[in-house]
Amino acid sequence: MTDMERLPLPGWYRRGVWYAIFALLVTGAVLWLLSRVTGLFLALLLAVFVSFALEPSVKYLAGRGWRRGTATGFVFIVTAVVIVAFFAIMVPAIIDQGTAVAEDLPSYLDEVTAALDDWLDLEISDSMFEGGSPDFEKLLSDYGTDVASGLLGFGSALLGAVITLLTVALFSFYMVAEGPRFRRVVLRAFPPSRQREMMRIWEIAVDKTGGYVNSRLLLAAASTLTTWIALRIIDVPNALALAIWVGVISQFVPAVGAYIAAVLPVLAAFFESPTKALWVLIVLIAYQQVENYLLAPRITARTMSLHPAVAFGSAIAGIGVLGALGAVIALPTAAIIQAVVSGYLEIHPVFDEEQEGAPA
Repeated sequence: MTDMERLPLPGWYRRGVWYAIFALLVTGAVLWLLSRVTGLFLALLLAVFVSFALEPSVKYLAGRGWRRGTATGFVFIVTAVVIVAFFAIMVPAIIDQGTAVAEDLPSYLDEVTAALDDWLDLEISDSMFEGGSPDFEKLLSDYGTDVASGLLGFGSALLGAVITLLTVALFSFYMVAEGPRFRRVVLRAFPPSRQREMMRIWEIAVDKTGGYVNSRLLLAAASTLTTWIALRIIDVPNALALAIWVGVISQFVPAVGAYIAAVLPVLAAFFESPTKALWVLIVLIAYQQVENYLLAPRITARTMSLHPAVAFGSAIAGIGVLGALGAVIALPTAAIIQAVVSGYLEIHPVFDEEQEGAPA
């Protein structure tokens, strides 16, 4: 056999090459399709969470004689009114506070300059700022294109958020309104021997998610009321809006929500007076201790009891996987997993080391 001679290729070789090419094309198409429907998948995931959260309220009304569709519509309307009221209170307060800060900014700078002169013996004179204030009209003219593109991007993002919100609302509405029928459709995918177990897991998910939302709402109401009273006594402007901000953010942002929520009222009080800011900070810290050790254990004991380390780890994992959405659904998901796993684990008593080591 010479070097120029070639052995015939086996019959499976050509078929294998074509199969490999076909598999690569199919894999690429599937990955491309998944990248295109990621937003829809996240919307469906959020819709499931919303449906689980609203199911207990709808079930309660249905048990009182309401038609399920009517009860679902009523719960959704109440939820929408609460959300709109939140933004209706917060947005004007933020605008007013921002306007007040902008108007008083020169006086704040003068106070800071005087404090630096007194404390650090720094001689800061007006000559350091010669040249006057910048010409904002010229800046806007120079960067008009960037501003316009930024507004266009903001408008596109806002439109996308509205579409996503409507998608979530539509899916979650039908999941709740057609809850029993939807569950039957899902259960049909499992053999009869597994259907009862899947139904139990479904009920645990609804119970834990609904319990999580209800407990957060109760704690948010307590936090809002306490903060509002404190801010009114300290005489901080926009007390109601700031109190609602503290109540919502501290309860629905896992792990670090209390710290993020405290920033805004402390800053608002600081622009009034550093002493007021200190009092606001003291009140918020004191209330957080009362909530952590008295209110939260009592309220969440029957709804969603998670160890703080588990809650923190779940929040970090949720943020890493799904971003802000993961942070929202991380805690109820962890509670569901904990409840389901605990149903399969057999708890045994732990032996006493002292008794084991004691002489007979």
